[in-house]
Amino acid sequence: MSETIELSKYVLSEDEEFMNPNQQAYFRAKLINWKNEILREARETLGHLAEESANHPDLADRASSETDRAIELRARDRQRKLISKIDAALQRIEDGTYGYCEETGEPIGLKRLDARPIATLSIEAQERHERREKVYRDE
Repeated sequence: MSETIELSKYVLSEDEEFMNPNQQAYFRAKLINWKNEILREARETLGHLAEESANHPDLADRASSETDRAIELRARDRQRKLISKIDAALQRIEDGTYGYCEETGEPIGLKRLDARPIATLSIEAQERHERREKVYRDE
């Protein structure tokens, strides 16, 4: 079984067996790289926020700084949630359920997984889910 794979050299192929060891290694590497990038950005943000914590004598500067800080913190919160989805996807790779729709059990599709590696629903199931959501939201 391939434990590691070079993302830039491996090309996903529909001709291969779905979720073979190479595909699992590819998605594992992709998810880990994505998570590491998010964590790196979070560290940079924390450093930036610590530098910006200076008291601004001008009210407009202070308000602008507080707004920027609130936006950064909201973005970090979204990324924290994204990391938990990435961790869940990595766990699905380990337990052999990665790449299969949680609703139908059918393969999700390599193009969709490559575009959104944390996907848990096939395109068809996701569309059904969004239509149901829209119906309930419109009521």
